[in-house]
This record gives sequence, structure tokens and C-alpha cells, in this order.
Amino acid sequence: MIKVTLLGTGNPVPDPNRGGSATLVQAGGNAYLFDAGRGVLQRLLGAGVLPGMLSAVLLTHLHSDHITDLNDVITTRWVMSPVPSVTRLWGPQRTQEVVDGILAMLQPDIEYRLAHHEDLSWTPDVAVTELNAGVVLQENGVRIVAEATDHRPVEPTIGYRIEHDGHVVVIGGDTIPCDGLDSLCANADIYVQTVLRDDLVSMIPMQRFQDTIDYHSSVAQAAQTAARNRVKKLVLTHMVPTPAPGSAHEWIAIAAEHFDGEIIFGEDLTVIETQ
Repeated sequence: MIKVTLLGTGNPVPDPNRGGSATLVQAGGNAYLFDAGRGVLQRLLGAGVLPGMLSAVLLTHLHSDHITDLNDVITTRWVMSPVPSVTRLWGPQRTQEVVDGILAMLQPDIEYRLAHHEDLSWTPDVAVTELNAGVVLQENGVRIVAEATDHRPVEPTIGYRIEHDGHVVVIGGDTIPCDGLDSLCANADIYVQTVLRDDLVSMIPMQRFQDTIDYHSSVAQAAQTAARNRVKKLVLTHMVPTPAPGSAHEWIAIAAEHFDGEIIFGEDLTVIETQ
């Protein structure tokens, strides 16, 4: 079984009810965090997971709303650990640059804590692996595969396929339909996808909002990707624009025009499991 918890289903616009982009996948006794948007640690605790329990952090891309609280994951894991531990981090090219910047920003804090706590004698240790595509890791019966996706001009961007015990979960991230996404989604049990309502965004009289249409999957496109690749469950997350209260049925209805499998409208801490 693979367990998926939507930690943050929000978009870059702050929302009191939705955290920033983050998804927890638990399989084979391991816990994997995909992206680390705002409020990720609060949502992790809501899912019963402490930072030290994370097996790895994997980033889909380096847009700010997907990495805002990566510093919190790194710092809190370091401070809460009774012994030295490594935060394993996979992401696209330039991830090391981001981590170097985070650690530079944290340098005063690191110095203060080392000076104050005699039992803390090590600094945060982040092992970064930059990748485009291929097998990310294999451990405890879990296999994670990465493929390049299409969120241009943001590039490279990555989607992930998590395999365990005959089950498959896909974290699509921010992308339009593309060959890499199709490869990841083939016969998946659960497909988690950022989605956009182009009918609503096109009515917002601001170019910056309308620009988002051309590099996110619309609800219809996500549903078509799910149908084309024989996915069992389509999970809508990181909805753009922020859904109005009571509008879940509208989003689901649009997807249902193209996909006859189960459609899940994401809310923070929604749990989906493979069967």
C-alpha cells in the first residue's frame, strides 16, 4: 500500500485554509516529502510526521511557492535531532544553489544555536542530488523514478513516479501535458496534479494571472492525461485560482467530462491510499 497525504493544496496566493505546495507519500516504512511550500511543518505534524521521520525531500521545481519552507524543514530537522543526521534532497538543476542560499541565510541562527547548546556540535547537513530523469532511489521495496515535465520557462522541472508492492503514485507538479508526464502516469493508481481553471483565470483582468494559463495543466487536460494513461484516481491539487467555498463539484464535473475514474478534489490533509 502507498499512502498519500495532501499537506498543502494552495497556490502562490496566501489562503487561510490551504498551505503551500507539499505532498507526503508513505510507503515501505518510509516517508517522502514532495515540495515544501508555506506551512509544510504544521501540515506534516497534522499528518503525524515529524521532520526527523522524513526519509527524503524531493522537489518538482524551484518556484518560490514550492520551496518557501524548505529552510524550516532543514532547520527543524537539525535542531530536533539527538544525533547528526543528513537531509537527503533531490531536485532539478540549481537545487544546490538554493540550498547554499538557505544555509547562508541561516548562518547567524546556526552560530547562535551552536553557542547555546553544548549537546549540539554539528551543523545542518543537506545532501543534494540534482537530476533530470531516471531512477532516483530504490530502498525498502520503494522505487522512485523521475521524468522531465514541461513548465517552461521554468526548467528543468520534474515529476515523480513512486512504485511499491505493485502500486504506483505519481506527483505531476506544475506542468502541461507532455511525454514525460505520460510516461510517469502509465497505469498509475493515484495521479496528483496541479490544475488550473482557464475559464476563471481568463476573466481576471491582470496579465500576470492570465500568463499562468500556458504553463499549468487545466482541469480538462489533467483529466485527459489520466484517461489516456489508464489512471485509477485523479487528485486535483494546487488549484488556480483558489476555489470558492462550495465549488468542489464544479471542478470535479469538468474533470468528469474527460475521465471516468475516481476524482478527488484536494483539501489540506486529505488522505488517499492505493487499494
